[in-house]
Amino acid sequence: MPLRAVRGATQVTNDEREHVLAATRELVERVLLDNDLSADDVVSIVFTATRDVVSVAPALAARQLGLHEAALICAQEMWVEGSMPRVVRLLAHVETDRPRGRVANVYLNGTEVLRADVPPVPGAAPAVPAS
Repeated sequence: MPLRAVRGATQVTNDEREHVLAATRELVERVLLDNDLSADDVVSIVFTATRDVVSVAPALAARQLGLHEAALICAQEMWVEGSMPRVVRLLAHVETDRPRGRVANVYLNGTEVLRADVPPVPGAAPAVPAS
């Protein structure tokens, strides 16, 4: 089975533990849904968060969704002056027969602008606009 990388991001309105976990669960669920994946298809996920998200490690949200066999790690996103605040990103490595060009990257809650250069994948659910 081919190994593919899936990217995603979400912006949180505040750095509160339950809010960060809920937003991260939404992101992981959309990555799985939009790519027709199950927890067993996930090999690993690298989560990053901007320096203003410190209330919880985003990987906990994946564990809450049942991703107990996947390797998970969290890191702080590199700070770039003027960058979007309160962002959780992920890079998931998954096993799927889906061709590279059909992998659906997921950008939610205002992060769509981070990859405005990439057209949406046909058939993927529409991104959730910022609240």
